[in-house]
Amino acid sequence: MLKPALTALALTLAGSATAQTIDVTDMSEAERGAFRAEVRAYLMDNPEVIIEAVNALEARQAEQEAAAAEQALTANSDAIFNDGMSWVGGNPEGDITVVEFMDYRCGYCRRAKDEVEALVAGDGNIRFVLKEFPILGEASVIMSRFAIATGNVAGEAAYKQVHDALMEMTSEPSEAALRRLAGGFDLDADAILAEMNSEAVTRQIAETRQVAEQLAIRGTPTFVMGDQLVRGYVSLEEMQEIVAAERQEG
Repeated sequence: MLKPALTALALTLAGSATAQTIDVTDMSEAERGAFRAEVRAYLMDNPEVIIEAVNALEARQAEQEAAAAEQALTANSDAIFNDGMSWVGGNPEGDITVVEFMDYRCGYCRRAKDEVEALVAGDGNIRFVLKEFPILGEASVIMSRFAIATGNVAGEAAYKQVHDALMEMTSEPSEAALRRLAGGFDLDADAILAEMNSEAVTRQIAETRQVAEQLAIRGTPTFVMGDQLVRGYVSLEEMQEIVAAERQEG
């Protein structure tokens, strides 16, 4: 982070009155040495400039990332909000759609679960979409495959029951453990296990990963709230503020 900031700082100094006669793209070794000495002396006398440069660089990068995210959200709108595969809860006709990319092994996803549900239930006008995005190892993939397979075999209500149970699961997702989980909801474990490696399940996970790649999502949870991409855990109060701001802008 410091190197780009220092480069920008050096160019700024090069444009000052003391350096206007120096072409930074065509310096002799002597001129380079003198210029470096001048920059070093300036920084030693004004170390706060480094922090200012870093802050300016971070702000510029944040603006660029926000602009790129906005473009990606627009370009991938249908795949994000209406893929025809992901579980949809809350109010199907809600004026704001909240999408969560989640992983069952993600501690922050587990922490956010109750707060997201409180947001949706307390608001009453939010459409909520769950995206299965297993990125934390093979156990995560197995759990996502089991959840999606449950929905394909037994329907959306069964999917949500299994999803909630998997979010609480502390053991490894062995076949025996998954059979017990299915049995607890009186589901057909054989049919679900057979569906886990189906083309439909594989396609759903692959397409979600493709969308996540377009949005530069590398961690969970990641939310799309209206027109905003929100990375990482956010509290209930923060989510409510974002939803309120989205409504006001809309």
